[in-house]
Amino acid sequence: MTLKLDELAARACGWLRESGEVSDIVISSRIRLARNLADFPFIRRCTDQDRAGVEKACHQAIAQVEKWRDLIYVDVSTLAVLDRQFLVERQLISRELAEANGARSVAIEPHETFSLMMNEEDHLRLQVIQAGLNLQSAWERINEIDNELDSRLNYAFHERLGFLTACPTNVGTGMRVSVMLHLPALVLTQEIEKAFRSLQKIGLAVRGLYGEGSQAMGDFYQISNQITLGRSEEDLIKQVSDVIPRIIEYERQARAFLVKESRKDLHDRVSRAYGILCTAQTISSEETLHLLSSVRMGVNLGLIQDLDISAINRLFIHTQPAHLQKIRGGQLETADRNVERAIYLRSHLRRPGATESAN
Repeated sequence: MTLKLDELAARACGWLRESGEVSDIVISSRIRLARNLADFPFIRRCTDQDRAGVEKACHQAIAQVEKWRDLIYVDVSTLAVLDRQFLVERQLISRELAEANGARSVAIEPHETFSLMMNEEDHLRLQVIQAGLNLQSAWERINEIDNELDSRLNYAFHERLGFLTACPTNVGTGMRVSVMLHLPALVLTQEIEKAFRSLQKIGLAVRGLYGEGSQAMGDFYQISNQITLGRSEEDLIKQVSDVIPRIIEYERQARAFLVKESRKDLHDRVSRAYGILCTAQTISSEETLHLLSSVRMGVNLGLIQDLDISAINRLFIHTQPAHLQKIRGGQLETADRNVERAIYLRSHLRRPGATESAN
């Protein structure tokens, strides 16, 4: 199945279209598996011919699965920089795949709930993303996908070590379990670092919106396991699943504290953020994310009425540089993007019926 990226740009991400469990705080649950083919060297030692061979073997295996007939194939090596960045913003490929060289591609499920990356850091990266806190369902889905491919590909596997991967931290299950959370109140109350230090003590990593190496933007954070060796898949899911409710509770307590102790200041912050987004003539992506974060919290706390939270979620992605340019139909310089972003925000936020609460 072929894909026009412009068609993707016009709609919300699959993992943002639905509201999952505790979706006011938990944006999405993701599980990723790293796999390599025993018949080829690891990516960093691959020749161009090896890369082409890996991609061909993976494509053939995927094509044999009848229920995947509608998967969308994208040859990443032929994409323009803007299109690669677009897929990164959409969480369908990693930055590493976007910036790599040689033969590489991705197979995308039409609803964007899973993607299969070929020739990333490892030969094959499987990922499943679901809305809200839904790790068990994500695990069942990706395990099924992995079984389909395992029966058709010769995975690099060691009896004692488990799945062999390019990075030693992934050896074993090859699994990365992550949950993306929106934590604006913990940031405002300056409790965020304390919470993260406690996570690091139990072997969990905290990353930004786009995973490893990325900065936190819009108060979004990904919490994930760091090591897989010696741990089963169920152990890793439990490790992350056990701690997320505590982080949710910390965030709820911080929001309750702000409402109780400084409601007027909080309402003013939310109102100002909403006002700027509705009236700005030029605005950067960084400022947009910061302001949208306040508005999203305000909507969830009832400080802004008649504003659809799904519309706010969509704006987080659609106002990112590559998405904005795809929606506007071409490449734009930074200054022009800032103007177009402001126009886009005004057109999607200034709707009749969207009012601020007087509470």
